[in-house]
Amino acid sequence: MLLQVFALLGSMPLSTQSQSESDEYILVASLDNARNLSNILKAISFKDHAIFNATQNGLKVTVEDSKCLQANAFIQADIFQEFTIRQDVIGFQVNLTVLLDCLTIFGGSTVPGKYHSTNVTNKVILQSDSLKEAFSELDMTSEVLQLTMSPSHPYFRLSTFGNSGNAHYDYPKDSDMMELFQCTKTQKNRYKMSLLKPSTKALGLSCKVSVRTDSRGFLSLQYLVRNDDGQICFVEYYCCPDEEVDEE
Repeated sequence: MLLQVFALLGSMPLSTQSQSESDEYILVASLDNARNLSNILKAISFKDHAIFNATQNGLKVTVEDSKCLQANAFIQADIFQEFTIRQDVIGFQVNLTVLLDCLTIFGGSTVPGKYHSTNVTNKVILQSDSLKEAFSELDMTSEVLQLTMSPSHPYFRLSTFGNSGNAHYDYPKDSDMMELFQCTKTQKNRYKMSLLKPSTKALGLSCKVSVRTDSRGFLSLQYLVRNDDGQICFVEYYCCPDEEVDEE
């Protein structure tokens, strides 16, 4: 049984209602496993409303918190059993809380300041399990997470400054957990933990994570998520730096 998630009517006059139902919609998206969609959307559900942009390739779902944090979920068209779009691009706003409540009903049965991606300074790709381990060892009472990325030692370091004192978690650039290490300059920036915590939902679902910074210290976290059917989705979080740390 297919669950029709989206069915958007275009601005068609009432006199056209005699046409076939499928011709009335500018977007139809149906799937037979609501859990695949709800898991991705939960990973970015830190605000009530989301902006959906649909193209022939699928859906991009964006959630923002002022200008400090942006999360994007990319849901490919082939995840849906039916995906029909009658315009090049369709944009609309959805109450994400309500949508997730609806998907949860079907979830247990069969029936997702700007970051300058062209100006990347440093980039690493990690196994998600290693980042989960790091967060379990760092002091999450810290108000900020300090990220150090450098072509030389310590290469990639996470630091917190919480009730238990200062804590550091280092990754050697040749670590088995490190799939890619591309650092062109030393950067040390701090990010509010309150802004990063929503991204841990995506981390819990993912198998890999790409960590990138641009020349201004803006942070991009891109999570690769495999759904129950083995298909791949991406969830991105963009976060502005709280402060840049002077080198000692």
